[in-house]
Amino acid sequence: MANTKSAIKTNRRIRRQTIVNKSRKSRYRNAIKKINLLIEKKDKKGALGFLPKLNSELMKIAKTGVIKKQNASRNVSRITKRINSL
Repeated sequence: MANTKSAIKTNRRIRRQTIVNKSRKSRYRNAIKKINLLIEKKDKKGALGFLPKLNSELMKIAKTGVIKKQNASRNVSRITKRINSL
């Protein structure tokens, strides 16, 4: 248990930030699931329409450090390839 004033404050800040990060990661996972569902349905038009939103969401998450930038770029690249192969 934290025993100094600064450690207690840091602990509080970490708890708040963990909630924010979980929320962001959840939005990221939901976006990935949604685009995968569109790809499985072979809905190329819908997938292409959602791709910019997905890219934006992934880059927001990467910017805040929840996932790494390379991870976001890799996801966008792989999904774009899958959409183009439909």
